[in-house]
Amino acid sequence: MKIKQEENLFYIEDTDGTKAGEITFVPDGEEKIIIDHTFVSPEHRGQGLANKLVKEVVQYARENDKKIVPACSFAQTEFKRVKDYSDVLAK
Repeated sequence: MKIKQEENLFYIEDTDGTKAGEITFVPDGEEKIIIDHTFVSPEHRGQGLANKLVKEVVQYARENDKKIVPACSFAQTEFKRVKDYSDVLAK
């Protein structure tokens, strides 16, 4: 499964083309983005897909010189768990 990108959205498609998971974010001014939603379909949970999606947004933020506000509960938990994300965490 490969991560794909659309505007303000990263998602993972299953082999049959259905979305297995997605993460959405919205701009907050010029320098910040807010992760507002993370979802993984029930049949794909437990495979680390949500973790991969958060990591993809972190990479996007680093490449685009943005800071992240993790508003959804999963993103908040990931930012607390993965200390390597602190460089893109909005203060």
